[in-house]
Amino acid sequence: MDVSSLREEYTRAGLAESDVAADPIEQFRRWFDETTNAGLHEPNAMTVATATPDGTPSARVVLLKGYDERGFVFYTNYEGRKATELEANPRCALLFYWGELERQVRVEGTAGRISGEESDAYYASRPRGSRLGALASEQSRPIEDRVTLENRLRELEREYEGREVPRPANWGGYRIEPETFEFWQGRENRLHDRLIYRRQAGGWRLARLQP
Repeated sequence: MDVSSLREEYTRAGLAESDVAADPIEQFRRWFDETTNAGLHEPNAMTVATATPDGTPSARVVLLKGYDERGFVFYTNYEGRKATELEANPRCALLFYWGELERQVRVEGTAGRISGEESDAYYASRPRGSRLGALASEQSRPIEDRVTLENRLRELEREYEGREVPRPANWGGYRIEPETFEFWQGRENRLHDRLIYRRQAGGWRLARLQP
């Protein structure tokens, strides 16, 4: 297949300054509600991009588990690669891509750990298997084979049979405090709409970017 021949024409909608909310969190909420109403698969899937202090980048998809005026929350092992990079360099970026709606949202900001109480509350809401999995996995570290990991899980199932599964001390949430938002709507002839919010003293400033 000739990859260069793959293309789509975007014709669903436009995005004008008069269409969007003054607050980007409110605008995100509007778009996110539309993704859930449209029945998109895992609309809360987002790419988290991090970098080491010397600038080596990495990115992966995680699931958004909460957002409000303070920022965007996801959960992870604090000893995995993304957490290690965030601890050394908290500057990061998020990307939501909703292809069926011809939309994406980019967020740039700074990450910080959420409180232990918040992490405890979310951890308690997870399925039991997911809680055991968090105990079983030393995220990002090499392992001999899949069987070793599954055997570790079986051992934990026996150890915690009939008991609550505690949150590991090395597992919890991060909140990304946003500094910029970009809302992108695909348009014909690749003349896409791009509206960017930048945080400034006293509020948010909205501007249009060329595609």
